[in-house]
Amino acid sequence: MLLRDGPFLPLPVTSAALRPPPPAPPTRDPPPLTLLSLSLPSMFSQPKPKRRVVGLRRRWRQLVVEMGEDCAATQLIDANRAFNVDGLDRFLKAVKLADYGLSYAVVSIIGPQSSGKSTLLNHLFGTNFREMDAFKGRSQTTKGIWIAKGVGIEPCTIVLDLEGTDARERGEDDTAFEKQSALFALAISDIVLINMWCHDIGREHAANRPLLKMVFQAMMRLFSPRKTTLLFVIRDKTKTPLEHLEQVLREDIQQIWDTVYRPQAHEETPLSEFFNVEVTALPSYEEKEELFKEQVAQLRQRFFYSIAPGGLAGDRRGVIPASGFSISIRQIWKVIRENKDLDLPAHKIMVATVRCEEIANEKLRCLTSDKDWLALEASVQAGSVSGFGRKLDSILDAYLSEYDMETFYFDDGVRTAKRQQLESKALHLVHPAFQAMLGHLRSKALDKFKNDLEQSLESRKGFAMSVCTCTDASLREFETEFTDVAIQHADWNASKIREKLCHDIEAYAASVRGVKLFELKASYEKKITEALVQPVELLFDSAAEDIWASIRELYRHETENAMSGYSSSLAGFELDQSTFDKMMADLKNYARGVVVRKIREEAGKVLIHMKDRFSTVFSHDKNSMPRVWTGKEDVRKITEEARAVALKFLAAMAAIRLDDQPDKIENILSSSLMDGPVIKDRTIEAFRDPLAASTWEGVPPENTVITPVQCKSIWKQFKVETESTVSQAISSQEAFKRNNSWLPPPWAIVTIAVLGFNEFMMLLRNPLYLAILFILFILSRVVWYELNIAGEFQNVTLSGLLAISTRFLPSVLNILRRVAGEGHRHHQGAQSSQQSLPSAAHAPRNQEPEK
Repeated sequence: MLLRDGPFLPLPVTSAALRPPPPAPPTRDPPPLTLLSLSLPSMFSQPKPKRRVVGLRRRWRQLVVEMGEDCAATQLIDANRAFNVDGLDRFLKAVKLADYGLSYAVVSIIGPQSSGKSTLLNHLFGTNFREMDAFKGRSQTTKGIWIAKGVGIEPCTIVLDLEGTDARERGEDDTAFEKQSALFALAISDIVLINMWCHDIGREHAANRPLLKMVFQAMMRLFSPRKTTLLFVIRDKTKTPLEHLEQVLREDIQQIWDTVYRPQAHEETPLSEFFNVEVTALPSYEEKEELFKEQVAQLRQRFFYSIAPGGLAGDRRGVIPASGFSISIRQIWKVIRENKDLDLPAHKIMVATVRCEEIANEKLRCLTSDKDWLALEASVQAGSVSGFGRKLDSILDAYLSEYDMETFYFDDGVRTAKRQQLESKALHLVHPAFQAMLGHLRSKALDKFKNDLEQSLESRKGFAMSVCTCTDASLREFETEFTDVAIQHADWNASKIREKLCHDIEAYAASVRGVKLFELKASYEKKITEALVQPVELLFDSAAEDIWASIRELYRHETENAMSGYSSSLAGFELDQSTFDKMMADLKNYARGVVVRKIREEAGKVLIHMKDRFSTVFSHDKNSMPRVWTGKEDVRKITEEARAVALKFLAAMAAIRLDDQPDKIENILSSSLMDGPVIKDRTIEAFRDPLAASTWEGVPPENTVITPVQCKSIWKQFKVETESTVSQAISSQEAFKRNNSWLPPPWAIVTIAVLGFNEFMMLLRNPLYLAILFILFILSRVVWYELNIAGEFQNVTLSGLLAISTRFLPSVLNILRRVAGEGHRHHQGAQSSQQSLPSAAHAPRNQEPEK
């Protein structure tokens, strides 16, 4: 079973033959830190819930118990360099290593004595190496080299716990075993953990620099090089950022590699060919025990499938099969023991190294707390500082001069090397301030560019010319002010910041250009939309003979006008030809898209347009006057003409013809819907029907607006909805004929003449009857028009009878009253005219003329 994550508690050991005495309480580590490593995923920064951690501990204990005593820690090499062959064989049999083939990994750890190596391994792999009892004092706990199997790790992981370096018990001169054990670990391990205190980084001996150098030299000389992963575990990390610590470690390792003697075949071989260097950090076990265990549990995940591609040892080489592991490591240890060249540097060099390092560290501490430097640093954080380079050079010169005076009598090589390290660390200390100053310069130059560009664009200058002019002005100002920031002790330049400034300027210019181009494009698209949408709609509403010819002309004219103006506007941006062509093509495609969208929108109203065109032709004559159905019109012919017009519009809407490509849509619709033959066999009809398809012949699918099947369905619905109009026209003709035809049929006239001859002769002999009939005829005509009998009977006969019956008597009485009134007025008029006649005829006779 795999244990994915979580810390554990080591178990006490009962077998005295194979294991050291039971572990004492864990040693307490120095100050805490927060795990921040490039090697661990960012997700590990979140602590796991305590409930889950407790459960994982309990499971871990169970796994350790299930492993049994034979898998417990075994001393591989004792303090006297004796190899425990029997113990190794029993251990390998217990863990059944021979069954794993090449699927196993070897992990070892080196580091100073009492640095918590065994504690780290026990928490990391579930082993039970003996730990130091801090309450009994700091002393050597692990003697020699111990081996154990990681619990719950896949694949099988063999763990080596090495005796700590720089041990007081071995003394100053007895360090051969340290070199041999470290070389042994590098020679057989896929992953080597280098345990070191955070405050020892940058030191000579505490950081194992001489030891690593000797190990590299001996390994290159004695063994075939193999790919080994060096995982530096920084303990009790301080506030110093991990990336700075990692940079120092990598520089130290690279310097060691550069100075190591290598065979001619590997003189130019880089360090990465033989070693993978990884760095991680852990908080204090004493101060933050729970956080330490949680982060160790997270680090444990990296050892799952460590030999798989992409794992910690995924690119290892020269792996020995598991069955030959015992013979291989015994032979390697034998070769290491017989080597005579692994000596420590001379005592003089060691003293010079230690003392110069102490002085350098003291000067660095003084520099860190220097009032002038702190004031300068604070000023830089607040803003730009005038004369920054000159002030910083003065501070560095003072401390370097003091170092030179105090180390004058020490070994020149060591003194120079430590001075370089001091200068490097000092520069590393002040480098953030230098970068901050460059950041101020960059921000100032960028702000200048923004303001200048805005003013230049407001003055209607070309965009590309404005960007070029403003960029030159900003860069010149940056270069001028950088001379006041540069320092003499470092060849730092502003190339990266200048590149970032150029990149920021380009990014800002690109963003502004994008906004301007977007606004320009949007304005021309708006113009095209206004110029095309409504005119296209009006063309469809009109009864033009060739709609598509008008649409193509409109589209061509408006598109050319828009593209001409657009091209002139884009000239000021100085775009590359491909971008220019693309933007012009996009505008042209947009114009086409506007027309296409409008056409498809109108296609949704095709039935309405067809009915309008049908109604226009059917209900109006050639002079556009409303048609009166008198009975003389050929309704069938007019219907066919109206349907032909509607069908022509349907054919025009069926496909997009902006490219003026000929097609047969109108012919197909006309032959299929207007005068197509009637076929009795429905299956053959469906097979031969050209409208039983989803595409038009010779028309691309993207240009199809209404498919043949849809046309057939629309035409069917159109005929149904226009049948009522045709029926009303026929009914109107019949009604007109009825209203304007009062004579009976000829046979009725002949019958009446034959049968009514006697009555007719009687009327001729008696004129009174004729007068009475004439009066009755006149009266009936008056009543007919008064009641509008013809209009009432045009609708429904029953309703006409009811209407006439209710109005007949009042209408007759009204007619009689009007006749009586007219007669009375006529009589009164006659009387008044007689009374008003003058008596001129009697006047001459009554009066005589004067004489």
